[in-house]
Amino acid sequence: MAVSRSRKSDGKRDSIVHAATGVINAKGFARATMSEIAASLNLRDATLYYYYPNKVALAYACHCRSFERFEKLLKHAEDAEGTGAARMRCLIRRVLEDQFENGPQLYFGDYSYLGDEQRRKITQWADRLKGMLEHILKDGIRDGSIVPCDTRIAAQLIIGMVIWLAKWIPAVEGLTVESLEGTIVTMMLGGLEANPAAARAAAG
Repeated sequence: MAVSRSRKSDGKRDSIVHAATGVINAKGFARATMSEIAASLNLRDATLYYYYPNKVALAYACHCRSFERFEKLLKHAEDAEGTGAARMRCLIRRVLEDQFENGPQLYFGDYSYLGDEQRRKITQWADRLKGMLEHILKDGIRDGSIVPCDTRIAAQLIIGMVIWLAKWIPAVEGLTVESLEGTIVTMMLGGLEANPAAARAAAG
């Protein structure tokens, strides 16, 4: 019975984090309310506060869940075979698939409203994820599949482009993983990928 209750509680927390992520993405942290999040799940406010004592605690849980998802996708791209550019394409594809299947991730750009210790942990985590993304970019520069660039800026742009989509994907009818992937790759990698002949020459 205890295991069953624990699974039910975990499922409820997952549902709350999923709903809260959508509301915070749509309205911003300041304008999102616990009552609105509870109402989106047909819950009483008291039930929501049973799981999360305040909005900051809930937003922190949303950040952690999104970072867990993104880190898993980054590790998959890091371990994939192929050039740096090919692994970057793999990451873009997986992030888009994840958002279509599991809902949006919380936008990573702002966590100023978190408590000091929460913000410290999230900042360290974000820096580590950006480092993983930079590693893929640097591999692409070394193998000739990505043109030389400031990988710190490129990593920020890639994260912003892909994650920001979570704010408006649900509102656009007819979007698919394939159409989004094609557009992002054209706009982003079109400026990063080296000429195929040059890439082959650099690869030896």
